[in-house]
Amino acid sequence: MRRILRAMAITAGVLALLAVIVVAAWVFIVNNVEQPNFEIVRVDGAIEVRDYPCLIVAEVSRKGQRWDAVRAGFRPLANYIFARERGGDTISMTAPVTQTASEKIAMTAPVTQERAVGDEATWTVRFIMPSKYALADLPQPAGSDVRLSEIPAQRVAAIRFSGVATDELVGEKEAELMRWVAAQGLSAEGPPTYAYYNDPWTPGFLRRNEVMIGVE
Repeated sequence: MRRILRAMAITAGVLALLAVIVVAAWVFIVNNVEQPNFEIVRVDGAIEVRDYPCLIVAEVSRKGQRWDAVRAGFRPLANYIFARERGGDTISMTAPVTQTASEKIAMTAPVTQERAVGDEATWTVRFIMPSKYALADLPQPAGSDVRLSEIPAQRVAAIRFSGVATDELVGEKEAELMRWVAAQGLSAEGPPTYAYYNDPWTPGFLRRNEVMIGVE
């Protein structure tokens, strides 16, 4: 019995150590991936109003449901930054990967917003380029699929949340953000942007997701 208890204690200790290592590695990776600089204008719980500078992005358009479009858009963008289909140097990965619908999607009652589950929307999936690059400095994509563009400076309201970014969860957070924007007397500009900061293998409780909307 003592041997069994000792073995169980050792196993529990090893698992706890592995968990600590995984969390530490995740924190290290997240903290060492460049993210866009922004100025925080206001904080209200999980919601922030931010001023972003002009951002240079590589982007593709994909048609389909929200998460399918993200997966389909990731590969050509990764091929671009890792120079798999073009000459020149590789480009460092940044966070987050963002996604914006080309048009507003109708709100459903009462709290969630469907991502047109039975319909197909056109989504723009973007990698934000490292801040050291100007648009003219970036290598040209190999084909016409990947586009380089400039997003003008803007003010956004953003809500941050963890978990796996299911349609239900994203819809709830988007609705919460839109209610907050309306309550503050702000005007929402354009469709929302969804931002994903982690790879698919990151546990849900460690993930960082955001819904952002331009405001005036």
